[in-house]
Amino acid sequence: MNVYRDYYLKDINRELVDKKITVSGWVNRSRDHGNLLFIDLRDSTSLLQCVVDNSSEIFNELSKIKNEDVIKVNGQITKRSEETINSNLESGEVELKIENFEILSQCSKTLPLEVNSDNDYGEEVRLKYRYLDLRRSKMQHNIKLRNNIINFVRGFMNNEGFMELATPILTAPSPEGARDYLVPSRIHKGSFYALPQAPQQFKQLYIASGVDKYFQIAPCFRDEDSRADRSPGEFYQIDMEMSFATQEDILDVISRLLFDTFDRFKSKEKSINKLPFPTFTYRDSIENFGCDKPDLRNPLKLTNVTRYFKGSGLQIFENLIKKGAIVNCIQAVKSEGKPRSFYDNLNKWAQEQGKKGLGYINFENLSPKGPLAKNFNQEKLNQMIKENNFNQNDGLLFVCDLPEESYDFSSKVIAKVGEELNLLDKNKYEFCWIIDYPMYKKDSLTDKIDFSHNPFSMPQGGMDKLIKEDPLSVLAYQYDIVCNGIELSSGAIRNHRPDIMKKAFEIAGYGESEIKTKFSALFEAFHYGVPPHGGCAPGLDRIIMLLSDNENIREVIAFPFNQRAQDLMMNAPVKIDSKQLKELNLKKISD
Repeated sequence: MNVYRDYYLKDINRELVDKKITVSGWVNRSRDHGNLLFIDLRDSTSLLQCVVDNSSEIFNELSKIKNEDVIKVNGQITKRSEETINSNLESGEVELKIENFEILSQCSKTLPLEVNSDNDYGEEVRLKYRYLDLRRSKMQHNIKLRNNIINFVRGFMNNEGFMELATPILTAPSPEGARDYLVPSRIHKGSFYALPQAPQQFKQLYIASGVDKYFQIAPCFRDEDSRADRSPGEFYQIDMEMSFATQEDILDVISRLLFDTFDRFKSKEKSINKLPFPTFTYRDSIENFGCDKPDLRNPLKLTNVTRYFKGSGLQIFENLIKKGAIVNCIQAVKSEGKPRSFYDNLNKWAQEQGKKGLGYINFENLSPKGPLAKNFNQEKLNQMIKENNFNQNDGLLFVCDLPEESYDFSSKVIAKVGEELNLLDKNKYEFCWIIDYPMYKKDSLTDKIDFSHNPFSMPQGGMDKLIKEDPLSVLAYQYDIVCNGIELSSGAIRNHRPDIMKKAFEIAGYGESEIKTKFSALFEAFHYGVPPHGGCAPGLDRIIMLLSDNENIREVIAFPFNQRAQDLMMNAPVKIDSKQLKELNLKKISD
């Protein structure tokens, strides 16, 4: 029998009326009404109202307790009067009449933040006192949601025949693209381990070992800058890999995993787009949305209208087009009746983003207005409107720039206008797949060809394509899953043949000796017969962020770094003393 409690507070209800019980928890709040003292007791599951009147011998002593004191209480469960029932609590129909109590631990310092409130104390305070912040109801909800989602994912993957297997934390530096966290070796002077950016090579080596289906709730470590949807340092992903799998096999498993997870844990008012999720090629996604992370809740799309601006009489546009620029148009749907100031403000916003401006045409009584309309060759303008079925009630926005810059900024315009016109349904989860990524890209500064996505991907067309085609035209079996404009995962069908691997890396400027040095185990394993395989790794933290309606990923991570990659609670990172430096064969250089 537990000496501290007979029940969790969530399990206390009217069925226990007249029963004497023992419960323990934190003092969430106390209210002294003179003749009655009410104490809201809190444990990890719920709250319970406890009460004592001033005739009790313990009244004065109980009145001295403070918020966040930890106490054990004995007493009798009684019914609440009808007017005092709290329907928001499992125990809301009853209360505990205190007969005696014991202080198990005192809150002896002034609280730096109130646990029983949702007041914003700023990230620095919240992260320094994270153990207090995590006691708050919202954060408790996020922690429990995380636990429940992980358990659900494990059940799903087990039912699909996946084995949950661990991969090493100390390993060799990674080619993933971000900076590694390095760990100096004491034994091997001058050498370093790296914390894994992802278990990429190890999960492929599991496949080489004969494992048919692998998965892991995998910790990953990347020394990269913070964003709202990315925490510096450590993050977790649902890592998976399948043998004898096609791209369609991977997309099917991940689609069903995400659909079932979101369907199970979304709030009641939310909806999910149905399976199969829509699929866009990378090229189509760029040309329609300006990016490879489209938010399908936003109805705005791009239309390439470059040809209409040739001979339009708009010299600024025509001169840029001669230099290789394109013109993308976004029809601001549902902008009917918006004053010219709406478009002028968008133009001002564009200038604040470092652009020269944002061209526009607005309409009044089906008639095009504004500086562009006034100077646009009328025949060309009417042709553009007619051939693209532009609605002459809604304004047109134009982005003219070199292709990469035009698409990039157009995607920002789509997001900005969608927000300004309130076009996004916030009660929807809209998933889509992006496939057919280019295998290679050219660095605009060095003119060097490099991998555009994942170097371990299988090129579409195999060796034949690598030998005969322009590398920049080669597509890879690579895919991303996106939800509401947030990338949840990248994945690929892997290159499992050493001859294709050598050729693929050769095109990117890596010789065989470099492959053997950086990927020795994987390259060697491919010489002993490895099945075709592929995988994916949805970001667990981002999934929880979406399901908990948070815009900042640190809200769903128990002990995150701050934006400067510091752990304020544990005071990390720390400087180490000269003895430790010497032991690791390291020398401190002057700041």
